[in-house]
Amino acid sequence: MTELDDLRAAARAWVAENFPRELAGHSPVMGQTSAADAEALETWKTRLCAQGWGVPTWPPEYGGGGLTTAEARVVREEIRAAGGWNPIGWSMGVRMFGPTLLEYGTEDQKQRHIPPIARGETRWCQGYSEPGAGSDLASLQTRAEDRGDHFLVNGQKIWTSGAQYADWCFCLVRTDASKKHEGISFLMIDMASPGIEVRPIRLISGSSPFCETFFTDVRVPKENLLGPLNGGWTVGKRLLQYERQRSEDAPARPGEGRPLNEVAVDHLGLDASGRLAETDIRRRLTDHLMERRLLRLTMDRAAAESKGAGPSAATSILKNVSSVVNQTRAELLLEIYGLGGLGWEGEGFDPDALANTREWLSGKASTIYAGSYEIQNNIISKRILGLPDPAGAAA
Repeated sequence: MTELDDLRAAARAWVAENFPRELAGHSPVMGQTSAADAEALETWKTRLCAQGWGVPTWPPEYGGGGLTTAEARVVREEIRAAGGWNPIGWSMGVRMFGPTLLEYGTEDQKQRHIPPIARGETRWCQGYSEPGAGSDLASLQTRAEDRGDHFLVNGQKIWTSGAQYADWCFCLVRTDASKKHEGISFLMIDMASPGIEVRPIRLISGSSPFCETFFTDVRVPKENLLGPLNGGWTVGKRLLQYERQRSEDAPARPGEGRPLNEVAVDHLGLDASGRLAETDIRRRLTDHLMERRLLRLTMDRAAAESKGAGPSAATSILKNVSSVVNQTRAELLLEIYGLGGLGWEGEGFDPDALANTREWLSGKASTIYAGSYEIQNNIISKRILGLPDPAGAAA
């Protein structure tokens, strides 16, 4: 047996002993984790994080598992085989801020912030976009004035996902008004600080994952500066690469527990030749399944080529393709469910169909957030294809 085979056997045994069976298949994104499951979910999170497998590739000295990418995939596969998921794997602290802090932070900053993230104890939100600085993020105007031992922050951020629940915010602020990209710094802001107001934004999907966040004379200690003063644009861009990287810890989407073609057969039936009865959906479903498989192979290739060096410009390809693949999947499911796919609430609707309606609506934003589809194409043309730099492609 190889070392990976030994790890797989050990991981399978550990998961069998530690994963609460009542949570099997209950993805939090699907809204299936009831209040009654809350205790079991907390138990699972505590056990997984104590093992270091909430952040399996992070250094052990900060609470990680110290595994290689290949080893982490083995552990992930065994957890999924048991119907489980990583309860902290899709958080902003784990996906985005933690890896950036490990790369740019001081030892004191790492010791203070990384272990609580690895234990799933702190939640982070992202303070990037502003009402007048979205796609042109470097136009941001939230100011951080140097007041000696602290910065005084004033301004507004928007689309701050989960800000109403967050303990901390990683935030881009302007510390030099005379320069654009070179006048931006990266701050870590305690969301309990006086002067912070959060207003959730209700979306067409019915949820409020995004917020407006206002900063009025918020004091931020100087030790909360990540990276050099006025060097935040470099740090912020690196974090965006982590954000755009398609994570294998993404929770399951509605109906993802079953192959899409099986769902289609259940709802649409087969023709006399044993093929899916709806010709157009059959063709588009085939195209989608091939695209999904190609995305998976491209993700594997990008991971292999990185050799543990972290994400590259290839994340822009993965972000664009995965956004379209996921939007296409939700649209196909909507058609497959027929009239049942248009339900919003009430009895008589398949729970997965109701969840997919919201997924379909909320997923429309996926080609906009973390850098729009068009911005990613600019990055791809410049940094991967070597084409002339388009005007404004600074992200």
